[in-house]
Amino acid sequence: MLTPRRLLAGMAVLFCTVILVDWLLPPPIERAEEVSALVTDREGKPLRAFPTRDGRWRFHGDLDKIDPEFIEALVRVEDKNFYSHRGTDWGGLVRAAFDSAKAGHIVSGGSTITMQTARMLEPRDRNIGSKLIEIARAWQIERRLSKEEILELYLTLTPYGGNLEGVRAASWSYFGHEADRLSDDEIALLIALPQSPEVRRPDRHPEQAERARNWVATKLNWYGVFSEEDVADVAASSVPGRRRDFPMRAWHGTEKALASGPYMDVRSTLDAGLQAELEAIALRRAEQEGPNVQVSAIVVHIPTRAVRGLVGSASRDRAGGWLDLTAQARSPGSTLKPFIYAMAFDDGQAAPDTRIADLPKRFASYQPENFDRMFRGDVRVSDALQHSLNVPAVLMLDRVGPERFAAQLALAGARPRINGGASHQAGLALALGGAGLTARELAILYAALGDGGVAKPLIWRADEEAASYERMGHRLISSQSSDEVIRILQNAPMPEGRMPGRLTANAPQVAFKTGTSYGFRDSWAAAVSGEHAIVVWVGRADGAPRPGKTGREVALPVLFEIADRTAHHLQDEGEARTRFSTNRRLDTKGALRTFTPEAPPEILFPPMNAELWAGEVNGKPTRGFVLAGRGEGELSWYVDGQVCDVDDAGSPVWTPQRPGFYSVTAVDDAGRYSTVKVRVLTGPA
Repeated sequence: MLTPRRLLAGMAVLFCTVILVDWLLPPPIERAEEVSALVTDREGKPLRAFPTRDGRWRFHGDLDKIDPEFIEALVRVEDKNFYSHRGTDWGGLVRAAFDSAKAGHIVSGGSTITMQTARMLEPRDRNIGSKLIEIARAWQIERRLSKEEILELYLTLTPYGGNLEGVRAASWSYFGHEADRLSDDEIALLIALPQSPEVRRPDRHPEQAERARNWVATKLNWYGVFSEEDVADVAASSVPGRRRDFPMRAWHGTEKALASGPYMDVRSTLDAGLQAELEAIALRRAEQEGPNVQVSAIVVHIPTRAVRGLVGSASRDRAGGWLDLTAQARSPGSTLKPFIYAMAFDDGQAAPDTRIADLPKRFASYQPENFDRMFRGDVRVSDALQHSLNVPAVLMLDRVGPERFAAQLALAGARPRINGGASHQAGLALALGGAGLTARELAILYAALGDGGVAKPLIWRADEEAASYERMGHRLISSQSSDEVIRILQNAPMPEGRMPGRLTANAPQVAFKTGTSYGFRDSWAAAVSGEHAIVVWVGRADGAPRPGKTGREVALPVLFEIADRTAHHLQDEGEARTRFSTNRRLDTKGALRTFTPEAPPEILFPPMNAELWAGEVNGKPTRGFVLAGRGEGELSWYVDGQVCDVDDAGSPVWTPQRPGFYSVTAVDDAGRYSTVKVRVLTGPA
């Protein structure tokens, strides 16, 4: 006998059974977790889309990226009671059953958006049993998700024909843009297609697609969403006759941006305008160099370390083009020399004006020689770096210590790959490229050079840029040394046909260094240009030699072209500004004595910091000052850089034309020199 107690107990058992089944058999919502990713540039411009592992285009149905008018129209057509029911609209289901029975065939399934979502999560044959399962699953989904989350799930999984799923994928494929701004005809078409996605595909069946779209527009007019004029405009619009390609720009840079964090839609640090320029420059230059040649380049914003442009290869249609050659370790040639000198400056071993011998020198079994196989005798350190002389660089690395130098590079994020030898220890050949580094690692080093000597990792995602300002880095070299090296490199001999930036209006100041690996396998150019570090590599992906092709000849022109385009596209980041330091020059701590076997000239008159009277004496003008000194051979004299006059006896005579401070310099036959500062007075001080 059915008593209230038994009825209550039965209801309790039924409730517990439902809850247990719901817990044991949850809806497979995780199927929608595998989505395509869209990588944009720093301003949201699309660069590249990535399909799912099974080759489908399925973007997350983020409501913030979908036109609200489309959402309103969709709910009105598909499920007007969506926001009030709990998964099933029972009134709508009864009406659909009655209409279908009256017509003798299925007119409407009566499925809510939640029920359709359940069906897309678990596709089944359409029958009464499947409908009951959809009702149960819809209840489960409503228990777990909010209405907004259900809508996003629906808009992620909705089929649009072929391998297209979700409204964002359909919008990109059929209209070529994001779904955040849709016209009336696009809204109507996107609502019509999922009802019969294969039959109504506009790229295959445009007539059916147009009829279905116009019918949806008419229904939206009935519901008060579209006006009569809107319906007429929709009918007059053509449907897209083909599927468009998804964005495929910045092939290697977007891949790195996507891999550097969660797999999702990513706003990268790349700049779309600059990226397009880099890709065009790389392809054109590679074609000029001949078949099988590749060009790679990277541009880094120094203050944030954000990668603004990256070309891993000139073209995937050329040999090795699928490789990201900015991530392949290659011999860096002479591009590490600036950091050797900077560390020597830090140690007080040398300064830019230090004289150093460029003469044949053997270090145990290693005997370096210059690229042109000539030697220049005593030269200034600044000249040795500007002209990339090999022997002075090896001498300097010997003082700095190759193991220490390699360790400092590794701590900065640029670990040299040292081959050969049983111990694989760093040797003096490191100064000339005897270790492998990638273009990205060189970019880290040159960004450090432009940021006061502090090295930091590269940034690939825009949401990490703000934090990068506060990120602690590794001190590679001192700020004073980095400024000295930049000054030296800015004054290096310019490539043919190029004027120095300081003499050209609105041109970037470029502190550059080139490099050529042994056997002409790799041609490099690296630079600090304004607030950006730029690295360019030219060569063959298989490492084959290219006789006679140097970094200065083939990579440096590419670098300067990129520097110009970077300054054009990224003016807001200060490309045309020049970095000048107010720091005093380093104390050389005996550096001249260390590297120069013979002393420079000694100036006897005038002595350092002397005050010289050049005014009238007893009403008559004074005669000129006879300069005196001693050194190797005949001395040449200069005052403020101007050659000093000589008298009839051949003695240097200086007649000041004004009061003030002057620099007097004596230079011997070997190029060694000394300078004193003096003050000239013509009246009361």
